Amino acid sequence: MAGSVNKVIIIGNVGKDPEVRSFQNGGRVASFSVATSESWKDKATGERKERTEWHRISVMNDALVGIVEKYVKKGSKVYIEGQLETRKYKDQQGIEKYSTDVVLRPYRGEITLLDGRKDGGDVDERESGETQHQTAARNDMDDEIPF
Repeated sequence: MAGSVNKVIIIGNVGKDPEVRSFQNGGRVASFSVATSESWKDKATGERKERTEWHRISVMNDALVGIVEKYVKKGSKVYIEGQLETRKYKDQQGIEKYSTDVVLRPYRGEITLLDGRKDGGDVDERESGETQHQTAARNDMDDEIPF
């Protein structure tokens, strides 16, 4: 195989307010969970069924961390584009565990707020100047490709 792709797109609702942590080197990360749901009608019983899947999101792009910190809250509807990363850790009892997150790294992630503005406007947050700047910054690399 000549190459591979690790890309995830999630559209869902934020489960709780994001947690922002700072590192000693000055970098920051925002963490939160997003729920996606599917529903169907059970053929045998005719009953409506629903299944919710929770996704851990880690934003490591400092500019996007600022957007998350300012605008993303519990219940926000978001579009997330990132990549899957699995990490291994030991719990308090020393048992090895694994955790898979959707990670947004610099130049490799995108977040779009799909809710309307809370101040009464009907424009989504992506249309604000600050968020457009983040999308443009992510696409700046495209201009440097010589073909």
